[in-house]
Amino acid sequence: GSKVHTRPKTTDPIPGHMRLPWPGGIVLVLALWVSPALLHPQCLDFKPPFRPLRELEFCTMYKDFGCCDYQKDQDLMAKYYRVMNHFDYNGYATCAGFVQELLCQECSPYAAHLFDTEDPNTPARSIPGLCPDFCTQFYHKCKVTIPHLSDDPHILEVKDDPRRLCRYLELDDTDYCYPHLLSNSQLSQNLGRVQYDTDGCLQLCLEEVANGLRNPLAMVHANDGTHRFFVAEQVGVVWAYLPDRSKLEKPFLNISKSVLTSSWEGDERGFLGLTFHPKHKHNGKLYVYYSIEVGFDERIRISEFRVSGHDMNTVDHRSERVILEIDEPASNHNGGQLLFADDGYLYIFTGDGGMAGDPFGKFGNAQNKSALLGKVLRIDVDDNEKGPLYRIPPDNPFVHERGARPEVYAYGVRNMWRCSVDRGDPHSKEGKGRIFCGDVGQNKYEEVDIIEKGRNYGWRAKEGFSCYDKKLCRNSSLDDVLPIYAYPHKQGKSVTGGYVYRGCEYPNLNSMYIFGDFMSGRLMSLREDRHSGQWRYNEVCMGMGLTCAFPGVINNYHQYIISFAEDEAGELYFMSTGIPSATSPTGVVYKVVDPSRRAPPRHCHYEPLPVRVKSNLIKFVPQESE
Repeated sequence: GSKVHTRPKTTDPIPGHMRLPWPGGIVLVLALWVSPALLHPQCLDFKPPFRPLRELEFCTMYKDFGCCDYQKDQDLMAKYYRVMNHFDYNGYATCAGFVQELLCQECSPYAAHLFDTEDPNTPARSIPGLCPDFCTQFYHKCKVTIPHLSDDPHILEVKDDPRRLCRYLELDDTDYCYPHLLSNSQLSQNLGRVQYDTDGCLQLCLEEVANGLRNPLAMVHANDGTHRFFVAEQVGVVWAYLPDRSKLEKPFLNISKSVLTSSWEGDERGFLGLTFHPKHKHNGKLYVYYSIEVGFDERIRISEFRVSGHDMNTVDHRSERVILEIDEPASNHNGGQLLFADDGYLYIFTGDGGMAGDPFGKFGNAQNKSALLGKVLRIDVDDNEKGPLYRIPPDNPFVHERGARPEVYAYGVRNMWRCSVDRGDPHSKEGKGRIFCGDVGQNKYEEVDIIEKGRNYGWRAKEGFSCYDKKLCRNSSLDDVLPIYAYPHKQGKSVTGGYVYRGCEYPNLNSMYIFGDFMSGRLMSLREDRHSGQWRYNEVCMGMGLTCAFPGVINNYHQYIISFAEDEAGELYFMSTGIPSATSPTGVVYKVVDPSRRAPPRHCHYEPLPVRVKSNLIKFVPQESE
């Protein structure tokens, strides 16, 4: 399948590049300057640096940003006192500063370069790489400290010969020798911020999490403390994965015999949505959204299932209760999102019924409140063991409007593909509960919306910010909500809604809405300007050069971005495939990684609850290497 290494280029080569012909007609673009993307801050654990939670007391030069947390800083201080205990007052006065500087380079954001360990297979140096002038100075003043700082046999062998010693302590890459790298402004500016390329594109990386999937279009967690994740394939099979990424051999759910889909590329029918009840841990309930065929008719079905009483990793297939069925007049625009919002109600996102331009009735399905298509529906599925399968929440907006379906929560929707609930800022809770959706456009524009109760999202009067049906569009009584962002079809032709990042591991990404486009393979981001309320757009690219050169991290993905996901800890993922067919096993789940900064070690630690496994486990093997 095709891989996307960065966004599709719509610009000419950047000025300042030389284009050189290469054998075979390939054009090679050589940069004439060192791009900041080539700089590669990396710690001795082969991960990006971080901002320590508690201020360092010993290596204070790296207290704002580096590779040491408080515990590591204390360990280095203890080592310093062990070394300095061998010396009298004069030795202390002369060498204490040198010893502290050398030990504290483990805290430098460039520790992996200084200790020559960018490759995990290379043993770390015991003394960091020194610039020749500094090494000579250190040798003449403090060579007596060398046996206490290092047990490297070669260092001990050459410790009395300054030329040989300093040659051994030199680095191949002289840009990174200590202390010159401290005064290299190119290395120190913007340290710890998300790197932008020369076009202002955010450079992120990926980690492969699962592969061999057939159009994986939903990945959800059960919010039960186990940190399992469940990936649904369009054919109607859901797989359970453990936190170590091993997959259970027996499917969690398999309703492929009932699901209507086909192997045609781009067929929108199939198993389309999955969500767990907020109290799943106690009631075992989950809800699915899929296409079925009844005679010659096609329908969408929303069903409730329960997990088996004997095995928490499989669904009791006999427990299915059909909550709702809606006739589908065409094979496309089937919607497919199910989610529980913070109010505990089940939200169902339906498409407008398909074909082009919502041609049903006078104004189309989306503007017709007596139709369930082209809507956001909201129902109450609690306490439904006896009596009705669902109830209408009493504050649904159209409960008292004649002719309107009481399930309708919002309308004017074309085909929302992938919606999410914002967890809110982990500390201030700002943004919590907002529902973001990508609404797929018709001929010209794709849009991202925030869903609010009772509001009209404009289709088919409007597509994005522009008029689609000019007659309807002129009707000011529509009072429709404008998208927070819309983009034209030269940028992408089918939006895939994403998530606001609220995870712990990548602080730079916090509050950024990350989404994509199914057709163009672009990854994109929006960030709200809190003063103006406007959303600022930035493209997301795969980090080039050394940016993603961390173990297990890659910088390419399959083009067709089907869906986004959040794990139980709030980290962000997306699913894409090389061949967009429900039967092609080219689907991969990727985790989004910020190569410029991470949270401090131990800060994001959690202990998953144990899972009793009755099936064989299939160990995860990545297809991509770094």
